[in-house]
Amino acid sequence: KQTLLPLLREETSSFIFPCNPAVQRPERQYMVLELLRCIPLLLFLLFVCGLDHFLFSILSIIQHHSFIEYSYQTSHHLSVNVMGTSLMAELLRTTIGALNTSYDAKMETSNLACLPRPTGMTRQQYLNTCLPLGALALLCLAQVYPFRLRRAIAAFYFPKREKTRVLFLYNRLLRQRKNFLHLQRERVARQARQPPGLGTLLLQWCRRRWPWLRRCLRRRCALCGTRDTPRHQPCPNPDCGASYCESCW
Repeated sequence: KQTLLPLLREETSSFIFPCNPAVQRPERQYMVLELLRCIPLLLFLLFVCGLDHFLFSILSIIQHHSFIEYSYQTSHHLSVNVMGTSLMAELLRTTIGALNTSYDAKMETSNLACLPRPTGMTRQQYLNTCLPLGALALLCLAQVYPFRLRRAIAAFYFPKREKTRVLFLYNRLLRQRKNFLHLQRERVARQARQPPGLGTLLLQWCRRRWPWLRRCLRRRCALCGTRDTPRHQPCPNPDCGASYCESCW
């Protein structure tokens, strides 16, 4: 609670506030990891769809350019003519005349039955294939909100454990804050020992030369980097031009 331990700006980013609708920094890390796990599925889906389109294109080319049609036509005509009017001629015309035949054959065939008949997927089928992966990505984005209920459920069933966790978190924050202030003091001291750069000297000269530029050339907090406001506290040392926000001061 803020009345118990107001959080610093750097500490706020490491906690999850259940009533905040925005996706916060710790949740964003898990969300990115879950989305990265969807990348192999996406690559596999793209590979399968690309392979399907490639096979359809190959089979379609075979169907349109490998069609062969055969046409076979033949005719057979046999005619025996026996000349004469004698009895033998009449006998021969009666017996051999039965051999007179006429036969015409025409046959057409093709390899149409052996050719493939591919059927390409429609846009709706591609969309239905990608919908489960899209739903999975949306679940990865929306899972942060149900996960916020885990602490409330655990606190409802185990109130003593919840109190222990709160005390542990409070003490850990105090230790971290103590170490944080110690490290920040050392960092500010190192920066103070370093000579100011050319850009810093130019900005200071502009601020002294033209006071109306102070609104545009605002200084920042030496610790958290927030812009200068009326609540910022300057360093009491006149040789130090550092400025601190209210929480850092």
